[in-house]
Amino acid sequence: QIRLAESGGDSVQAGGSLRLSCEASPYTYNGNCLGWFRQVPGKGREAVATVYIRDNSTSYLDDVKGRFTISRDDAEYTIYLQMNNLEPDDTAVYSCAATHPLWISCGLTTNWAYWGQGTQVTVSS
Repeated sequence: QIRLAESGGDSVQAGGSLRLSCEASPYTYNGNCLGWFRQVPGKGREAVATVYIRDNSTSYLDDVKGRFTISRDDAEYTIYLQMNNLEPDDTAVYSCAATHPLWISCGLTTNWAYWGQGTQVTVSS
């Protein structure tokens, strides 16, 4: 079963924090690369952060390094994106994604197979 369900999006003031959650099914979680993406209207989707379940390695978009942290809870098949010191430019629909279980690499430019529906994050100045 393929399942990726995001939650936690909200409207916040600049400088505020949010934590996004992505609950996955065991199939889309175990051994896979999982990541967070964001997209604004008129722009392409960009990878924000990834975590490789096999070795817990992570990668981040330069713009969010030091402000965002990706983490995982294996017991809940869930990944999180803790976003601190939010800026108006962080406003976007945030989605989580997963690679196919047979894919053996993980990073911002990896080959993604499964996507969630997304959750809106709005940061006002």
